Amino acid sequence: MEALDRQIVQLLAGDGRMSYTDLGRRTGLSTSAVHQRVRRLEERGVIRAYRAVVDHDQAQVPMTALISVTPFDPAAPDDVPDRLRHMAAIDSCFSVAGDESYVLKVRVGGPGELEDLLADIRGAASVTTRTTVVLSTPWEDRSPLSAEVDGRIVPAPDATSADPEPAH
Repeated sequence: MEALDRQIVQLLAGDGRMSYTDLGRRTGLSTSAVHQRVRRLEERGVIRAYRAVVDHDQAQVPMTALISVTPFDPAAPDDVPDRLRHMAAIDSCFSVAGDESYVLKVRVGGPGELEDLLADIRGAASVTTRTTVVLSTPWEDRSPLSAEVDGRIVPAPDATSADPEPAH
């Protein structure tokens, strides 16, 4: 990826709503040149989505937990992600090396909801679970493409989320 494209991606990772005009000012390109580059980055799949960063406390899902998942039968088909995809409380599903097969990042309203979710996960996917509750989050979702915006590091968006149109 060219240096200008990387700079555009970094700026959009920090602020997905940055206008083409502002991107042009920050990169030294014309508005139309930035628009063309962003469109090409989207077409190539470098930029896959735009999203809002949610305050989980305000959204009433303040508890984050990491759930390690191990299938009861290691010889069974590896379809755990498909069996759990419908559960909205699961924020991310990571395939991992080690004793567990997957680690799930979940967000729930409290301990009771976490217990209910664990029971649902075990039932839907025929797995055992091991849970770690996150007590605080000093920062998350950083990537090599994080950008500094207004003097602070802003994470790159998780490109697997919904694909709303950018506000350019």
